[in-house]
Order: sequence, then C-alpha cells, then structure tokens
Amino acid sequence: MISEDRSLITADEICFYSRKSKFTGKGESIGNQIEMGRDYAARNFGGATLLDENTYEDEGYSGGTTDRPKFKLLMEKIKQRRYKILIVYRLDRISRNIIDFADIIETLNKYNVAFISIRESFDTTTPMGRAMMYIASVFAQLERETAAERIRDNMIELAKTGRWLGGITPQGFDSEPITRIDPNGKERHQFKLVPNPQELEMMNLVFDKFLELNSLTQLESFCVQNNKRTRRNMDFSRFALRSILTNPVYATADKEMYTYLVNNGFDIYADEKDFDGKHGLMVYNKTSQEKGQTNKIRDNSEWIVAIGAHPGIISGNEWVKVQNLIQQNRSKSYRKVKNSESLLSGLLRCAKCGSYMRPRISRINKEGVNVYYYMCELKEKSKKTRCDIKNVHGNDLDKLVIEEIKNLSSSDSELYNKIGKEKLNIEIIKNSITNEIEMLEKNINDNEEAISNLVNTLTQAQNTGASKYIIAQIDVFDKQTKSFKIRLAQLRERSENQNLKDEGFDVMKDMLSTFSQIIETLDVIGKRNMLRSLIEKISWDGEFVDVIMFGVNNKKKETES
Repeated sequence: MISEDRSLITADEICFYSRKSKFTGKGESIGNQIEMGRDYAARNFGGATLLDENTYEDEGYSGGTTDRPKFKLLMEKIKQRRYKILIVYRLDRISRNIIDFADIIETLNKYNVAFISIRESFDTTTPMGRAMMYIASVFAQLERETAAERIRDNMIELAKTGRWLGGITPQGFDSEPITRIDPNGKERHQFKLVPNPQELEMMNLVFDKFLELNSLTQLESFCVQNNKRTRRNMDFSRFALRSILTNPVYATADKEMYTYLVNNGFDIYADEKDFDGKHGLMVYNKTSQEKGQTNKIRDNSEWIVAIGAHPGIISGNEWVKVQNLIQQNRSKSYRKVKNSESLLSGLLRCAKCGSYMRPRISRINKEGVNVYYYMCELKEKSKKTRCDIKNVHGNDLDKLVIEEIKNLSSSDSELYNKIGKEKLNIEIIKNSITNEIEMLEKNINDNEEAISNLVNTLTQAQNTGASKYIIAQIDVFDKQTKSFKIRLAQLRERSENQNLKDEGFDVMKDMLSTFSQIIETLDVIGKRNMLRSLIEKISWDGEFVDVIMFGVNNKKKETES
C-alpha cells in the first residue's frame, strides 16, 4: 500500500482515467471529469499537479466492456509500475461489470496501485473503502442488468406489432414509414418492410437453386457464373448466401413454420392461429453486438420471433427443407484442394481481377514431390467466364520468390539502399522533433514562471487599476501555455511513432541479412511466416510476377506458367 504521508506522492505517480459512452454537452463530460481529478489531486496529494500525459480518456465507449483503447494502455502502464495512484471521477467510469471490476482491483492490488473514486469517496488504502467499492460495483452491475431487461421487454412489445425497427433491410425488402396518432394525440412514425420486386426475384432464385443444387459452394459458383449479385453489386459469398437462406424473414408464417419454431426452441410472440400462411416473420435479438467485435448469432432460445407486416416469399415447408439441408451439409467442410507445400497462398493475387490465387495440386512427380499450381479464385468459381488468367506453376514461383529475396538481402540491393535512406530521413525528423520539444518545454516553464510572478504582483496590486491588466496578461500566458502543451503532446506522439518506424526498419534489415542463412533451414510454416513478414503482396498478370515489399515495387520477374 502507499505511504500514509500523501505529500510524498509525486505528480508522475498519479494517473486519472475518464470515460463517457458518447459525446454530449451535458453533465460529466470528459473535460469535467479531468478537471475534478486535477482538483482532487491538488487537494489530497500535497498540491501535486495531474499531468496531461497521465490522463487517459475514452470517449464513446461503454462501461460494460474493458475493450477500450486508452483503458488498455493505462493497464499496460500500471503493469509496468509507472503509477501508485489511479483516480476516477465515479466508480462506473472504470467498469459496470462486477467480474471485470474484480479483475481490475486484483490487478491494481498486485502492482500496489491505490484506487480512488471521487464521487463515492472510495479509497482502497482503507479496508472500509475496499468493502464499499465492491458493494457499489454490485449495484452498478444490477442497474445494467435491469436496464438490459427493460430493453428486452420493450423489444418484445415492439415485436408484437411486426414492425421493422430500423437498420439495413434484408435484400428483397425496403423500409416504408407508417404514421399513426398515439393516445396523446402526437404523431408517431413507425416502419414496416415492403417487397422490392426486383430483389425478391433474386431471393426466390437463391432458394430455388439451393434446393436444386443442395450445395452452398455450387450455389456460389452459379451466382458468380451468371453474374447474380448483391444489392451493392458485389459477388455473393457462401457466407452471404447462407445468411439469406437461414433468415426467417423470407419464410411464410404457416403451420409448418410454427411447428418448426416450437420444436427448435424459438421464443414465439404470436398465437398459433396468427400463422395464417400469408405474412412473413420478423426476428429480433438475433445477434449479439459488441463494440470492436464481429456480431455473433445468439442461441435460438434468445431470438424473439413475431408475425411481420410483410408477405412471406417462401413456404414454411420449403424453408424448413432448406434448413435441414444446411444442417446436413454443416459437417462437410468447404471442398477445396489444400496444399501443405505452397508458400504464397494469402499473398498472391491475380493482377487481372484482384482475386486471391490459391494452390491446386495437379500430380505427384517421380521424385514424390507434390506438383501444384496457383489458380485465380474468380476464374475457378466462374469457370473462366469472369476471369481467364493463366495458372502459374507453384513450385517454380515459390523458388523464384525466395531467390529474389535472397538477392534483395545483399548490402548493395535497391531495398537495402531504400532502408538506409529511410532511416536517415527518420533521424533528421527525430532531431527536428527533439529540438522543438526542448523549445516548447522551455517556453512552458518560462510562461509558468511568468504567471507565478504575475500572481504575486496581483496580490500586491489588488483593488488598483493595474489589476485588470495583470489578469489579462495572466490569461494570455495561460492560453499560450495550453496551446504549447497540446503541441507538445502531438510532438511526443510523433516522436514515438518515428521510433517505432525506425525499430521496424531495423527488424527488417536484420531479417534480410539473415534470410539467406536461415530460410532453407525452416519448415513450410516457418518459411510462410518469414515471407509474410517481408512481403506486402505479390501479383501475377499471366506472364510476370510483381513482388512488393516495404513500398518498393521490385522489377517484374518472368516465370513459366
């Protein structure tokens, strides 16, 4: 724990964290929280100043998750033992989740960092403070869960109306506003799905073709070959097609659908008699959406299913057949000839259409070596109707790329010279930044000293005509100092970025210098990883291959196809 004498705590040992879910001009803004933190630090730690570089701010992030950039940076600094005191304005600024909060406190205790919440007067240097903090976090979690329940209850009530709640409409439908007058005489706007005939024709084709082909892969190829595209004019992927085929919005609310939903544990907010064979279905609460993470499909039991105001486009019987076929095929992985020897998959692209080129085994030669070639994905899926670029011999191309990098690793290569020039530019920029930082630091110190002298003068000149001029001069120095500090923070960030860039070039230079010696000693996975760390991308135009590294577009190399 920290010393009982708080005056021994220095400014650089105190940090402050602030968070606000979204920017508003009301209440506890980030700026207000920081100012209260400054005031608290000055009053309780011997006049210590809360340094700008020790404040961490997350604007637009929820307290329900710890996946916040500045918070994660703060915790890294704490693990580096940079601070002894962490201050927040209010407990829920750091977390609304009891489990996350308990983990945070455990980490703070491990690194001997005291935690202080200004609003609740919590201080972990005392047993009572620790106990009260856990109690308060329990109530914060309870409040969050209660709010979530209210949201779900409200969603259930909205679901009963069959309305569209907003967002991107499923392909085949548009959103149409409905105006109504509520009991208080106010005009309210709601939305419902209405058919888009042209898009619905495509959706009908997707369902019919899947039932005919019984394969997502073949359905994808059919769409690519026949130029059947999404509303955004993109090729359908297997995953997009699967999302369409499993979306109940296209199904007709009939007896077969009701039976299927009941038997599979869906939460239905409609009576069986409402499944009249005319309307479509609406599904709410289908995905779990968390900031910074891919949406995840919730379990069937969490879905809220209701009768929509739009018509269904496929019968319940056919929709259930589609689901059963998808379930049967789920255990079958996407059939793709895999090759364990190729090195450039994921790097090599077709210069003609931009698609990735994937390895395909053609035969095993008399030495027992897998002979493979790289084929354009679009060419394969479209059966040459959308791209007809020549395949490239994979074994030869892999060897050619390795030999080319070996040549680049020589000290007189173009890439080596490029790295040397870049490092020299970085050094010049770093020196310029350092000089400006030193000048700003001196200007800030001079201004703060000038402000201190003016404050002393103001004390003696109170109630005189000169006081207003002194105050005006103090204000000028203060504004100037603030602008200096903003610029200083920007320069320090630039300096750190230049250091990282310089280190990156050093790593690249080291890897190039050892490439020739170690590449042949590595297994296939090791070779792939090393190539990915050196190469940005490779493209094949049917005659030449372009290897692009560190922004250097190397001369085109010819290879046999």
